[in-house]
Amino acid sequence: MPNETVTNVNLAIELEVNMFALIMAGGSGSRLWPRSRKNQPKQLLDLGSGRTMFQEAYDRVVPLFGNEGIFVVTSGEYVPMMRQQVPAIPAANYIIEPSGRGTAPCIGLAALYLQRLDPQGVMCVLTADHYIQKAELFRQVLQAAAQVAESGYLVTLGIAPSFPSTGFGYVQRGTSLGTVGGFEAFRVEKFTEKPDAETAQRFCESGMYSWNSGMFIWRVSVILREFEKLMPALYAQLMEIDAAIGTSEERIVLERVWPQVEKQTIDYGIMERAEDVAVIPVDIGWSDVGSWATLLDILPADGDGNVVTGQHLGVDTHGCLIYSPDRLVATVGVEGMIVVDTGDVLLVCPRKRAQDVRELVKRLQEEGREEYL
Repeated sequence: MPNETVTNVNLAIELEVNMFALIMAGGSGSRLWPRSRKNQPKQLLDLGSGRTMFQEAYDRVVPLFGNEGIFVVTSGEYVPMMRQQVPAIPAANYIIEPSGRGTAPCIGLAALYLQRLDPQGVMCVLTADHYIQKAELFRQVLQAAAQVAESGYLVTLGIAPSFPSTGFGYVQRGTSLGTVGGFEAFRVEKFTEKPDAETAQRFCESGMYSWNSGMFIWRVSVILREFEKLMPALYAQLMEIDAAIGTSEERIVLERVWPQVEKQTIDYGIMERAEDVAVIPVDIGWSDVGSWATLLDILPADGDGNVVTGQHLGVDTHGCLIYSPDRLVATVGVEGMIVVDTGDVLLVCPRKRAQDVRELVKRLQEEGREEYL
């Protein structure tokens, strides 16, 4: 997944606050199984660009935030691999989540640490497993969003929908808040979870909806205040953890409290119920890399529309994704298929069923076949 060349340039908008990049990097990426496994999730894989997704996430933000301003929240088992891949991020900037409890607790935990640096600073919540083609534009919109966040808004980046997807949430624009740095911001009228096909088509035709990117920008103090207001049980648990941070009891308290934390997303827990929410619609060449089929859209293809990594011999083979670094995959008369060979697993499925790969992972979990997970 080619990124723009990273250059350390000063962007146009000057801010009066500290900005922090929080890269959420703890997911397992089950829809990219069998390459994505528990011990090496998709964000730590090179999916075809020569850089891992985590490295690409770093490449995108370091010109704006610098190494000291980049923080990573992840599982402790992934930190050694991440530090090897991106040694420039300070070791102290890794925030260890004992287990995955959803994006709301993840973000709340990170906010506890960032408030110690600057409670009025702006926190840009990003992910390690998204593809963003227009990296410079992305940095510019983050700076614009930070200015909107300075006014107390919770800001989300809205992606211009390229088709009526039923796999993404949608954000409806309300009244305009004005233009900042060349980007227009709007109040959010409503969030809608993954709609049916008819509704998605209507949303796209209206021109008033964006895909919910899952990237958010806000002041640290503002998001903590929203946790207190809208998720009081989680806030109380965060305050218990907060009181122990910096003491010899920090890890003990975190390990005791965390299993009691309810799993919840930031979208449902906060964004869909908060009052001062803004969206900046933008076209940054975004994809959530949610399945093998996505890679067919964003990776370079050969003359037959095939995306091949490794060895492939094809006759009348079109629009397929082939991954097989260790042995030859030969195909005849095949179209729109996913073939992934990792040595211990061979995955074969139609492109249109790529989202269902996670059902295989679920079956393996139910059957206790951990060696393949």
